[in-house]
Amino acid sequence: MLQEATTQQLFLREQQYLNYFFEKLNYDHAQAIFELLRDCEGTIFFTGIGKSGIVAKKVATTMVSTGTRAAFLSATDAVHGDLGAVSQGDIVVMLSRSGETDELLNLVPFLRNKGAHVAAVISDIESRLAKASSLAVELPLKQELCPFNLAPTTSAAIQMIFGDVLAVALMETHSFSLDEYAKNHPCGNIGRRITMKVADLMLEGNALPLCHLDSSLADTLEDFTSKRCGCLLVVDDEGCLKGIFTDGDLRRTLQSSGANMMACPMRELMTAAPKAIVADMLAWDAMKLMEADQKRPIMVLPVLDDSNKVVGLIKMHDILQSGL
Repeated sequence: MLQEATTQQLFLREQQYLNYFFEKLNYDHAQAIFELLRDCEGTIFFTGIGKSGIVAKKVATTMVSTGTRAAFLSATDAVHGDLGAVSQGDIVVMLSRSGETDELLNLVPFLRNKGAHVAAVISDIESRLAKASSLAVELPLKQELCPFNLAPTTSAAIQMIFGDVLAVALMETHSFSLDEYAKNHPCGNIGRRITMKVADLMLEGNALPLCHLDSSLADTLEDFTSKRCGCLLVVDDEGCLKGIFTDGDLRRTLQSSGANMMACPMRELMTAAPKAIVADMLAWDAMKLMEADQKRPIMVLPVLDDSNKVVGLIKMHDILQSGL
């Protein structure tokens, strides 16, 4: 009968097993498989059976999205026609805990006939798959988190870690840029974060709450309230930003000066040299800038061109509404 363990005990046990993996991994062998993949002029295929197959599919898709020519190869479908995707010079990386999986072992000679290189990522360096492969890397496994040491738990985790490290190493080697990443992730939250620009969300033209340095608060109050931006952008005659006046400034000035403030010029009421951003920056970066000071978060951010002229205004509300 199994002795019930708390989730904390299981987390700590898994941590011990992962630490064992990191301590025992042969980093020279890991470097060797990285170099093999780095120098591949064809396609890198990943395959496996069961949970290892699921990990293989994930690693392949991660590599594809980060600039490496990779694909998942079903070990069972390969011998029924999918071997047609494999060409001379390709590399097939086989993931297997035991290294004794018949479907993978049976596939090795057919891959060699196609002129492909076979690399094994296993947890038993003495296994048949390790010996049958051109290159083998052992992922040290103390035991599975499963109390019966059967269900692929820790072994799947270390396979995933190993595959992700290879993917990022290749990504860095290829100097994969953020722009290229954006082209591969045009949709969803990731896509929005790395493609949506300040220019896509900012207010501009007549929607901007602009006023001049010598304008009184009384002169600008209508724009302040009707444009619902929570601020006025104070500019000079050339349209260059000189300061900002927010609804917070309005409340504080009313408390200190009362009605007398209505005749004051904006140059005396504004906050000079406010934070600003340019239109071609990411909206995600604008949000990070606005949240940089957690004690005094910014709700609006002027958008300037290269000459310090105001071309827009981006609001935190609009950034959040966009789904970032």
